[in-house]
Amino acid sequence: MNIIVKGGLMIGVLCVIWTFVMGFTGWYKDPAMLSAFYLVIVIQLAVLIWGLKQTAAQGRTYGGQIAAGSLMSLVAGVIIIAGSLLFTTVAFPEYFEEIKVVQTEMLKAAGKTDAEVTAEVEAAAQFQTPMSQAIFGCIGTLFTGVIGSLIIGSFYRKK
Repeated sequence: MNIIVKGGLMIGVLCVIWTFVMGFTGWYKDPAMLSAFYLVIVIQLAVLIWGLKQTAAQGRTYGGQIAAGSLMSLVAGVIIIAGSLLFTTVAFPEYFEEIKVVQTEMLKAAGKTDAEVTAEVEAAAQFQTPMSQAIFGCIGTLFTGVIGSLIIGSFYRKK
């Protein structure tokens, strides 16, 4: 299998698995553990390093490395869209309601007034739909992939 496809599949599947770990453990409902979700960035960067080392050995230049890492992230993004939709519509259909509760607790703990809490939770609610979250996950993956590839590719490339 092509390294780019393999890397993209690895990023996508591992990130979706981590999302489900967050769900099954209930960590997404715990303000102290909520930030553990960002382990997906570490997963993506680790796989990008692995993949770009492989593609560098094939003779890719810096631009080729950026393209390879971006394509890996694009493949991953498609998988992440599907995994996110599965997560929020099938496995955890109450996810967005539970997130609103967590947001409310966090905002109150930060000293916000009830009016401020209500306004912020309502503002966030417009983006808390299965499809918007899936698209944001894909965009975040692409962004991380391009930026990561710009950096990683400067170290691992044909010289």
